[in-house]
This record gives sequence, structure tokens and C-alpha cells, in this order.
Amino acid sequence: ASAFTLRTRLNYATKTFKGLSAFIEFEDVRNLANENYNNTINGNSTYPVVADPSSTELNQGYITYTGIDKVTLRAGRQAINLDNQRMVGSVGWRQNDQTLDNVLAVFSPVKDLTAIYSYVWNVNRVFSDQHPFGNLDTDTHVINVSYAGLGGLGKLTTYGLFVDLNDAPVYALSSRTLGVRFDGSQEISNGSKVSYEFEYADQKGIKDNPTRYESDYFHAAAAFDSHGFTLGGGYELLGSNGTQSFQTPLATLHKFNGFADKFLSTPGLGLKDVYAKAGYKFNEGAIKGLSATVFYHDFSSEEGNVKYGTEFDWVLAMPIDKTFKVLFKGAHYSADMLGTNTNKFWLQLDATF
Repeated sequence: ASAFTLRTRLNYATKTFKGLSAFIEFEDVRNLANENYNNTINGNSTYPVVADPSSTELNQGYITYTGIDKVTLRAGRQAINLDNQRMVGSVGWRQNDQTLDNVLAVFSPVKDLTAIYSYVWNVNRVFSDQHPFGNLDTDTHVINVSYAGLGGLGKLTTYGLFVDLNDAPVYALSSRTLGVRFDGSQEISNGSKVSYEFEYADQKGIKDNPTRYESDYFHAAAAFDSHGFTLGGGYELLGSNGTQSFQTPLATLHKFNGFADKFLSTPGLGLKDVYAKAGYKFNEGAIKGLSATVFYHDFSSEEGNVKYGTEFDWVLAMPIDKTFKVLFKGAHYSADMLGTNTNKFWLQLDATF
């Protein structure tokens, strides 16, 4: 498959008047060449999926009220990214954002403590309004409470995600997820630091989900940065009871488990991802700002220890000036017991002004 697409976003933000402000953003995605790919709505099912269909939509539109001390209230359609986006994210890699129609309250009663609550009634997915499931009708509650006053060690976050989906084909994604996360970094010498993160969550099927399963999630990662060099790795587990696995339907999925997107839905036997990364950012010379990063993943199941496959990814990114930046990216998945061998390449140019 090959896809040549253009995304254009136009937005406008008002100034604040008596605590009220507004933001609106329109988005247009166009295919600029032959549609030699399956964009999920064009019927080209003989090609692999590139989930960037042509569409023109209201990407974001909301009203914000800040007239109450230590409280921010917002209502409308918005892109929401919580923590590292593993549970709730806007899928910024795709041409069309995943946005939420919701009401949101942010409360910061004391220094370093932030509490977020959101009620979501519709999920605007990356597949556009033209897709049969481009919108998901839902009664979802999101709670996220974080505290960063731990003497510089990091931030502790607890969260609850109560997803109730009202469309029959996705009943199996209705779930209750409770989790805790800790992340931070420490400088260990001049120009060098170590960063770390740990997360655990428990998930159960609720509401119209036909399966009353229970599975867990675990993630531990660390990285070392020094004078432009980065070296890191981690272990992520999405558990399973043997048939039903831990799912993250509101996440920025492309960010995790390899850029080839083989695990946008967790396999029924669960998923174990052991990964490593290495990178370097040039801080001087003609290519100042250029960053190069490589990733390696080893995928297997939790139940039965089935070896799914391995993946090698790489990214080259560089700002040209204050307006333009360019990105070149690749993914190479080698299949064992899941999927097929897959190679993907992207060339992307961004202009913001």
C-alpha cells in the first residue's frame, strides 16, 4: 500500500473574558494521489490499512471557564492526553485526531495536587465520521488524581476509567480499569539523568460486556540520558484470563508495542513486550537538532508463552526552522506465530504558523 495525504488544521482561540474563553479547530484530510491503500471506508480491502481517510471535520471546539479559584471547567469536543497516553490519548500520529465529546473539571486544591474528572458521551475516532464506527456512543467516566510533591522523586498518579460503550459490536470493550502510576527522573551528574516509570492496573468487564473477565496491566521502564545520548528499555504486560485480555480502547495505541501497529487490539492470550531503545540528538553543527532513535521489541503472549514476533523500528526527526520540521520513520516486524512479516515507511513534513 502507499498513501500520500495532506492534513490541514485551522484553529482560533479567544481571549479570556470574565473567566470564559473558547477554542475552535477545523481539520481537513485529503488524499493527493491514487488510493492504493485501504483507508477503512474506501472499500480497497485488497490493500493493507492506512487509517487516514479523507474528511473535513470539527476536530475540537470547546468553552473553558476559569472564574472559580483553583478550578478549570471545560465542555465540548477536545483532544485529551493523560499521563503517557497509555489509557487516554488523542492518537496524534494519525492524520485525524481521536477526540472526546465531554465535560471536564480540573481541580488543584493545594500545590502539586491535581484532580481531573471527565464525563464522555461520544468518542470521535481516527476513522472519521464516515466510518460506521467512527463515533462511539458512550457513558464513560474518567478520574485522574496526581501528586508531584514527593521531594523531586517524581509524580504519583491514581486513576479510574469506567468505559460503558453503547454500540453492540464494541460491547466487549466496556470495562472498569483502576490503576496507579509513578514516574520521575533524577540528575546524576552534570548533563546526565536517569528517568523511570512504573504502572499497574486492574481491569474488569462491566455493563454490556458479555464477559465478566479480570486481567491486569504492568509496565516498568527506565532510561539514561547523557549529552545527547539516550539508552533505555522496559517491560510491558497486558494480561489475559486465557480468552479475554486487557484492552485500552481510548489510548494512543501507535505509541506503544511497535510502530507496525500489529497490536492495536491486545490478542486474546495477552501480550508481553520486552523492548529497548537507543538514540542520539545532535546539538551542534549543520545538523543541529537532528535526533535518531532505534527501537527493538520482542513480543509474546502471557498465556501459553506463544512467541508472536519481533520488531525493529527507527525514527529520524529534525526541525528545519521555526515553521518546518521533517520526520522519516520505519517499522520492520518479523512474524513468528502472529501476523505476517511487515515493513512500513513514513516521510512526514509539518508546517506550523
